Amino acid sequence: MELIVEGLHAGYPGHPVVSGVDLSVAAGTVVAVVGPNGCGKSTLLRAVARLHRPESGCVRVGGDDVWRLKPRQAAHRVGLLPQNPQAPEAVTVAGLVRYGRHPHQGLFRQWSGADERVCRDALTATGVLDLADRRLDQLSGGQRQRCWVAMVIAQEAPVLLLDEPTSALDLGHAVEVLGLVRQVAAGGRTVVMVLHDLASAARYADVLVAMRDGRVIASGPPREIVDAALVRALYDIDADILRAPGDDTPVVVPRTAGMSCDTVDSGSLR
Repeated sequence: MELIVEGLHAGYPGHPVVSGVDLSVAAGTVVAVVGPNGCGKSTLLRAVARLHRPESGCVRVGGDDVWRLKPRQAAHRVGLLPQNPQAPEAVTVAGLVRYGRHPHQGLFRQWSGADERVCRDALTATGVLDLADRRLDQLSGGQRQRCWVAMVIAQEAPVLLLDEPTSALDLGHAVEVLGLVRQVAAGGRTVVMVLHDLASAARYADVLVAMRDGRVIASGPPREIVDAALVRALYDIDADILRAPGDDTPVVVPRTAGMSCDTVDSGSLR
């Protein structure tokens, strides 16, 4: 389903955080939202996920304003993996993933074989089926993050919001999780994720949304919009933009004090 955000304003009393954000994201697209700390990235995701009511504007998924839907109906449209998810003590991987089916349960809709198949498929897709009976707190950081992603996948929402899904992960595990995000989108879901690493955002996202002071200052394919001017506008630093061999992905190399433009070959990585 398509995600459309129109004129979104959100914040706290006396403290605006998101100001007039517009987004249009097609199904099967990966969007990475980048920007400095406190620029409104997480508040934007929370407003889309119905966890932070906007002051004005609307969020539409499949043509319906999610804030006009009942919570359970909205959960059928949008799934969120927050920055620091908390699991019940001693929960197993399979038990965690089953929580993703909660929006589909009700008085006349109890656990079924279909739910079990969805959970198994989510465990398989994220490569953690063999960990199903293990306790979550016994796993590595990368394994746990895959399990959380499996839970969100099991929710079967067409729009997935991931707030810093690679936070605190080493490079290898971060690459695994971001590769998994690409697989999820290839299945037709819309993915919007907040990332701090501009290089990873440029490599794994179809569309980059750059925010500063609550506003979108640039949006588009990473190869088209990531340049030295954007890096300075976002982070107040000077940088050289290199091009990765093979796919021409932009790679940001911050300049150190005293480094001149001639110090780095900005044409390509060797």
